[in-house]
Amino acid sequence: MTFWKTFGAAMLAVFVGCVTFFLIIFFLGAGLLASFSVEPEKVEPETVLYIDLAEDIVDAPRISPFNSLNAQTMSFVEPITILEAISAIELAQTDNNIKGICIRQDGEGIISATNIEELRRALTAFKLSGKFVVAYDDYYTQSEYYLASVADCVLLHPEGSLDWRGVGFTTTFFKGLIDKLQVDVEVFRPSTCKYKSAVEPYIMSKMSDANRQQMLSLAEGIWNTIVEDVAASREIEATKLKAYAANLDVVLPEDAVSLNLVDGLAHENELYDIFAELGVKKNHDGDYNALSLGEYIAIAEQNMALSMSSGDYAAHSDNSPLLGIIYADGEIVDGDMYIDDYVYGTTLAAELRAARLDEQIKAVVVRINSPGGSALASDIIWNEMSLLQQTKPVVVSMASMAASGGYYISVPADYIVANRLTLTGSIGVFGVVFNLENTLKNKLGITFDEVGTSPTAGGMTIARQLTDKERIALNRSVDRVYDTFTNHVADGRNLTTEDVLAVAEGRVWSGRDAVENGLADLNGGFVEAIALAADLADLGEDFAIYEFLAPLTPLEEWIASLGTMFVKSSGLEMDLFSEEILPLIERYPFLFTRSGVQCIVPYDIKLNI
Repeated sequence: MTFWKTFGAAMLAVFVGCVTFFLIIFFLGAGLLASFSVEPEKVEPETVLYIDLAEDIVDAPRISPFNSLNAQTMSFVEPITILEAISAIELAQTDNNIKGICIRQDGEGIISATNIEELRRALTAFKLSGKFVVAYDDYYTQSEYYLASVADCVLLHPEGSLDWRGVGFTTTFFKGLIDKLQVDVEVFRPSTCKYKSAVEPYIMSKMSDANRQQMLSLAEGIWNTIVEDVAASREIEATKLKAYAANLDVVLPEDAVSLNLVDGLAHENELYDIFAELGVKKNHDGDYNALSLGEYIAIAEQNMALSMSSGDYAAHSDNSPLLGIIYADGEIVDGDMYIDDYVYGTTLAAELRAARLDEQIKAVVVRINSPGGSALASDIIWNEMSLLQQTKPVVVSMASMAASGGYYISVPADYIVANRLTLTGSIGVFGVVFNLENTLKNKLGITFDEVGTSPTAGGMTIARQLTDKERIALNRSVDRVYDTFTNHVADGRNLTTEDVLAVAEGRVWSGRDAVENGLADLNGGFVEAIALAADLADLGEDFAIYEFLAPLTPLEEWIASLGTMFVKSSGLEMDLFSEEILPLIERYPFLFTRSGVQCIVPYDIKLNI
């Protein structure tokens, strides 16, 4: 009897498991099939191209398709890369079927300030074709308005609002929490790295004077860039725009009109009247033809009017010259893997090596969007960048952030192109060690003991204080990495050590300031970097762009086989931990899980624009 009860329970468990697995696969497949849309084969005449920031416009192609999963619709919506977006706008400039562009920011998509800057630059060039650009929104955030202000006509909902207040940085500090939890923190950084503020949230309750100085300077530089661009587009004096923000003069929608920040108030249906005034004709159904940016890119790629990459590295076989694009998007860590938001040192080094050895690739653009990370991984990448630069032209294109380790890997390039809003520099290093011995003992009753052939045989651990010899060793490592870092910068940028130290000290600079102090060569975006690399290699206009992308995993290959959509590849349950310590670990995992000296900027800093 016992046997049959056990057997029945086991069979029931197997049955339930199989049904659950089937349902998961069914809904996943249904979601995928729902994702597939039958795209029109061509762009209809009299079409308005919509740029909607509800569409994610990201810096680099996503590695895992599951990062593109919409939990509400259970469908995969592949983000648009900034390179695809800009290329599509350039194509629309000469596409006779595109009458103009409407910036309709109807959602909270993912887009960085620097990518808005690059979109803005592309739209400025688009307007030279004589085609219109209009913008409409119910509510403009400051970053949305920065993009919309480039339009010929900017409209706002009659009950909407426009946020215009300036630029600020917010830093979260945890010293009070750490003291409450009885955690001891030891920090190791060169004495000259006074601006290296990544460790400040754990040892201070507010910004140091040096950090406050650099953050204020950074905010002012970014704000000046935004104000100057808006002033030029809207024909408003920059001093007036700054005064509007300081005095909070833009409260009501009528304020935005009277101050010339927008051209008028309108409901969305009245936007179509603007289309009619601009000469756009309706289709036979009495509607206006419209395409989203994503739809337009899909059509262009389908018709081979827009071809950005070949996916599988082994796929290219003809003899046409190639310009390679390699992405470094995320925190730099040790190892050899493909995971979104992380740059694995060995993985990226292998891609750089492949580009160096491929005779078809005549020049390389490395697009960097990274706060840095492991000093060791950064040096592994730096070495391959140096070897690549000795073989063929290399241009670095800096996105939102290319700082600390992100700057470390940039310096071998022939040229560094940075957006004005890029955060870069932060030439400095640090080490930080947490000691949770008192926390675990006094709060949870957990203690540790150890034996070994030497006092440090067990290695550095959060379960005890460092020994004097361990402190000396850490200080030596930090000083060594800082010396190596600054020497690499001096060699790569053709600067003296004194010149490097004057702009180092862990200080973060805007891309605009980086050009002025010699850390970058010119301000511009992805397209400018590609043009520069092609010019250095004398490619003219007869070349193809080849992106190095992560390979598909077996699961992703199976997902891709379900339809025509191509997916780019790539606990303690205690209240004290779950409520206080675990959020700290989850938000700043590198402090607890990364070994070795770190070259990383403080990524608790939030830019408010």
